[in-house]
Amino acid sequence: MRRILKKSKMQFHVIIGSVGVVLLLLAFFLNLFKILTQDTKTYALMNIIGAGLAGYASILLGFIPFVILEGIWFIVAVVKLATLFRK
Repeated sequence: MRRILKKSKMQFHVIIGSVGVVLLLLAFFLNLFKILTQDTKTYALMNIIGAGLAGYASILLGFIPFVILEGIWFIVAVVKLATLFRK
């Protein structure tokens, strides 16, 4: 019984990565249906947090292609947020 309970518990990197991916997909969905535009701080923040969490989970897993992908996604979103604050 203990083995079943231990196996059913989600690991930390799975939770962190899942939250990050949900944020990224939610931002994409909201933008696709014109509920949230790309020129908002909320959209940029959702991408920053989502990419940061997904990237961190990828680091924990040691999966370098996604570390690069999420790292670039994170940097681009930070640059976009900085431009929005300058307006």
